[in-house]
Amino acid sequence: MTTNSETWGSRVGLVLAMAGNAVGFGNFLRFPVQAVQNGGGAFIIPYLVSFLLMGIPLLFIEWSSGRFGGKFGHHSTPFILQSMDKKWIWKYVGVFGIFSNIAIAAYYCYIESWTMSYVFHSVVGTFDGMNQHAVAAFFSNYLDVTTSTTGIPYEALVFFVFCIALNTWILSRGLSSGVEKVAKIGVPLLIVFGIFLAVKGITLKAGVNGAIHDGTLGLNFLWTPDFTSLANPKVWLAAAGQIFFTLSVGMGSIQCYASYLKKKDDVALNAMSAGWMNEFVEIVLGSAVIIPIAIGYLGIDRVVELTGIGGLGLGFRTMPFLFEQWGPILSAVAGVSFFGLLFFAGITSSLAMGTPGMGFMMDEFKWSRRKSAISFGIVVMILGLPTIFFFNQGVFDEYDYWAGT
Repeated sequence: MTTNSETWGSRVGLVLAMAGNAVGFGNFLRFPVQAVQNGGGAFIIPYLVSFLLMGIPLLFIEWSSGRFGGKFGHHSTPFILQSMDKKWIWKYVGVFGIFSNIAIAAYYCYIESWTMSYVFHSVVGTFDGMNQHAVAAFFSNYLDVTTSTTGIPYEALVFFVFCIALNTWILSRGLSSGVEKVAKIGVPLLIVFGIFLAVKGITLKAGVNGAIHDGTLGLNFLWTPDFTSLANPKVWLAAAGQIFFTLSVGMGSIQCYASYLKKKDDVALNAMSAGWMNEFVEIVLGSAVIIPIAIGYLGIDRVVELTGIGGLGLGFRTMPFLFEQWGPILSAVAGVSFFGLLFFAGITSSLAMGTPGMGFMMDEFKWSRRKSAISFGIVVMILGLPTIFFFNQGVFDEYDYWAGT
């Protein structure tokens, strides 16, 4: 057996990095929509059943297999799986853990760059005075190549390139000095931002700052159970799918992170800590931000209509307008908080997506971490450019469908 050249610097950093891998856009943009569309409060029953019966056992398996492979100095799924069974087939099964992460990162980093852009525009006051249609049009124009005389969406491209460069730089700094440091800063800030927005959302009062309903109406709507939905197999399937989506199981990133565990690290305790932290962020914070604020200002019928276009549309086309109702200063703070928490949720996940591919390059080709990080960044940038230039042709949606499923 060989000794890992790199390990996690601390248990706190390990748990936060693993939780950051799981916490992503889906916690705040996908989960509330899934709950609204699948029985409200009743959705939490199949959701928690899926977490306990599938999520936790799969976390244990992936953490354990990752640490086992790490004992032999392997940090990528092809070699981790092959270390458990010498049959050649397992090495090639593990390749899916590399391809899936790279494919997802190609469009995931594009969404991540949107959050960076929206933080910037929240700070400079771009959304000041905009109505809901103007905010929605801003998002469409941001993505639409036809708004540029050259056919190149320059702002979207600049933020995307900067986002890739930032991910590459952090990954090149190493596990403890790069990924772990970002997790120690990003995940706590994400939670603080989420708590601030959740409190603001829940305490909305009808008639104040243009609100037409109390914020608690949104929580009641979201969590009032429709128990008849429990008889629908699609609800249980949606809950199971959300667990796979939110925990990032089956992707290979957990095994790669776990391959850097120290010998004395407790797999069960750390896996449970990271898993339940993700559930707290998703269930408590994810359900208390978008839906209560949106229903407070738009009403139930309008929000149900908006959830039909998915969480991305609700988040980027609607939330800046709602924050504007709080006045110029508080709207800027809310915009930075909301899109800031999405950014930290995104970057802690995209860093995890880079780890399997980098681990493979270091395992197979003996490349340095810096060279592997740069190679990963270049590949993701090349694969991601079509989502920018051909967004209107549905390339982004195709990436999301094929890579996401």
